[in-house]
Amino acid sequence: MLSATPQPTVQPRHLALFGATRGIGRELLGQALEAGHAVRALARDPSSLPADPRLTVVEGGALDPEAVRRTITGADAVLCALGAPARSDSKVRSEGTKHIVRAMEELGVRRLVCVSVFGAAETRASLPFFLKYVIFPLFLRRVVAEHERQERVIADSSLEWTIVRPPHLVEGGRTGLYAHGFAPDAPGLTYRISRADVAELMLREVVEPRYVRRAVGISYEKARAA
Repeated sequence: MLSATPQPTVQPRHLALFGATRGIGRELLGQALEAGHAVRALARDPSSLPADPRLTVVEGGALDPEAVRRTITGADAVLCALGAPARSDSKVRSEGTKHIVRAMEELGVRRLVCVSVFGAAETRASLPFFLKYVIFPLFLRRVVAEHERQERVIADSSLEWTIVRPPHLVEGGRTGLYAHGFAPDAPGLTYRISRADVAELMLREVVEPRYVRRAVGISYEKARAA
C-alpha cells in the first residue's frame, strides 16, 4: 500500500479539464490554478466558473465533438471528471469520453487522467457487505455501469491513461494522507475519501505519472481516520 507524498514542484502545464463546474472537477480546477497550471475548461455556462487569467473557458458540452476538440487543442494533458446524477440514464461519461479520446488521438495529446469509482469492474468483489449488496445494486447500479462503459473506452485507447477509483466521497479539505495503489482486497481501508484528495492524486498523475495504463484505488486508512 502506498501513501501520498507532497505534490512535486514542476513546470506549469496546459491542462484540458472536463467536468469543471462541480465535485471533483471543481476541486481539480482550483488546485490546478493554485499550482500555476493554465487550464482550458469546457462548460455549458461559462459564468459558473471563476475568473482567472490562467483559465480559458470553452462554452459547450462534452457531447459536442467540436467543443471537446477546442478544449483539448494545445493541452499537455487532459483531466476528466464528467458526471451525472446517480439515478440518471445519462451516457455523458461514456459518450463524452469517446469524443475526448478521439480528439486526443487525433491531436496527439497522450496523457489522460480520469475519475471513476471504486466498485467498478474487478473492485466490486472487494466492497464491504453493505456497499456490495445494498448501496451498489439498489442506488448505484446505473452509474457504476456507466463508469464501466467509460473505463472500457479509455482502456481500449492508445493513450497513456490513468483511471482513479475513489470510494464513498466525503466532505473535507486536502490532507495528502491517504492510501493508493493498493490491491482490491487490501485490509485496513475506510472506503472513504475527500474530493480534494482525489483531485490531488489526479493532478500528481499529470505531473509525476506513476500509474500509466492502470486503474488505481484511493482511500483513507482506518488508523489515520481514527
